Amino acid sequence: MSSFCISVNLKEAVRHLDTLPAMPVIAQKILALNLESDEGEQAMLRLIEKDPQIAAKIIGLANTPLFGTSKRVVSVMDAALLLGITRVKSVTMGVAVMSALVGKSTGILDVQELWLHSLSISMAMRIISRAMPRNAPPVEDEILLAGLLHDIGYLVLNHLDPERSDELQARFKQDKERSSIQIESEFLEMNHSELGAELARFWDLPDSIVAVLRYHHDPESEDADMAQPLVRMINLAEKVLVDFGLSEGAAGIASAEEWLALGVDPDQTDELIGQITTQAEEIRQFAGNFL
Repeated sequence: MSSFCISVNLKEAVRHLDTLPAMPVIAQKILALNLESDEGEQAMLRLIEKDPQIAAKIIGLANTPLFGTSKRVVSVMDAALLLGITRVKSVTMGVAVMSALVGKSTGILDVQELWLHSLSISMAMRIISRAMPRNAPPVEDEILLAGLLHDIGYLVLNHLDPERSDELQARFKQDKERSSIQIESEFLEMNHSELGAELARFWDLPDSIVAVLRYHHDPESEDADMAQPLVRMINLAEKVLVDFGLSEGAAGIASAEEWLALGVDPDQTDELIGQITTQAEEIRQFAGNFL
């Protein structure tokens, strides 16, 4: 029987809250903490230490050359000193969200490739932010969280309808000349951007994060304004790293106008692209530390 006959109606499914997973408990607790206080920071680190999966990823990330460590990090506390509380919070939220959406089997969807893609996009956004005018970039925890969560819609689709998720991933592999959104429009009632935004809304994540998930493939939409410049930053990063990690097909080449919209001098773009691609390869090389 064709998957079209037995697949769920995605628009109907997301209207029923019991079809979506609950926000992970650790994410709920972290969002409730005041991380501007020493007590809040310590409480978050204690929560992470009690979660072996998240603790391993935080420590593994700290041990990559990306953060210039000269000695092996072996504890969550040492990792936090190196990475900073904002990075630890964002990575923890990203890992927790992905874990909540990953069932016993994800079929064709490669969660490790999705994680590699998402981490690389978030780190690329950091490079872009440094080239933006002073006071223009968002704060770092927003950059990292937006980058890590922007494609969780693929996990939502896999959670709601594994068969169509498999079919979508198969089509991505077969047709690299078209973008993911073009392919999704042919047989999904809701694309991964819309599905991710629905989950973020259900979990009461900030409106800016909801908009990032919804419009990262449509940065010119007026409705994306509340999440600018994050939306443009993700869109640019994905064009630079179009085939890195989870491939979303043809994404086009970033124009000079798109860089200028972020206040970045187009004469800098070749250097920035070089930095982004070099960093992405470093992430791939050391992915075993934290995937």
